[in-house]
Amino acid sequence: MGQSITVNQVEFDQAVLQPSFEQPVIVDFFATWCGPCQLLKPMLEKLAQEYDFTLAKVDIDANPELAKAFGVEGVPDVRIVTQGQVQEGFVGVLPEPQLREFLNGLGLRSSLEDDLEAFEGAQSSGDMAEVLPALANLLTRYPNNGQILLKAAQVYLTQGDDALAAQYLDLIDPSDRATSDQADGLRGLVTLRQALNGLGDSELDRAFGSAGEAALKGDFALALEGFLGIVERDRTYRNDAGRKAMLTVFKLLGDSDPLIPTYRKRLMQALY
Repeated sequence: MGQSITVNQVEFDQAVLQPSFEQPVIVDFFATWCGPCQLLKPMLEKLAQEYDFTLAKVDIDANPELAKAFGVEGVPDVRIVTQGQVQEGFVGVLPEPQLREFLNGLGLRSSLEDDLEAFEGAQSSGDMAEVLPALANLLTRYPNNGQILLKAAQVYLTQGDDALAAQYLDLIDPSDRATSDQADGLRGLVTLRQALNGLGDSELDRAFGSAGEAALKGDFALALEGFLGIVERDRTYRNDAGRKAMLTVFKLLGDSDPLIPTYRKRLMQALY
């Protein structure tokens, strides 16, 4: 796990150049009036908590000599310092996935990714005696991470503890686009479980129940197929429950999941 510091001209040698012989230092040349700088800064600070590097933030207006010495012409300007040498990085704002690729290209690895691998290994065993301690470690180390809060909600939802799952979902920042849709999807699963308790014994009720149980178990392909069948047979069933359940699963999976294009297309065909 790295650190984030603010550096001026006097401190640059001791705070940036010398430590770079031990671990990489990422220098973020920024300005307080720069909008893109304000977008990049929190992303770099977040990643500094995961990766083993020091983030050194340099205000170019307060340190014009440093900006001039390294040829900084536009901000944000990110440089890499290793073995006492300042090298070019990138200028402007990169989205978080590209920032991660940039760090991985420097040979850095996220401690969060390592901890997630350990957690997913515990999950694959199906042994809650392994899963819960691994989850507790994640929550302790990354208490405000939306991805981890989602993992916690999923675990407790699977265990049938909807109240605790909802507590973790409520901690997720609604402005965090990376997790907010999935959080809404999980809330939809909580609502779905409650709906399953009130089903009757009709053919459509049984079909909806089977698809719902598949969704709660994480078998989303089977769930989507079941919910789609209900849409195709009776759009009005329980106030359009089949379509709404499919939208819940879409949110859970995210746009990058390979199931999404197929079932979105099939849903549109069923509707129109």
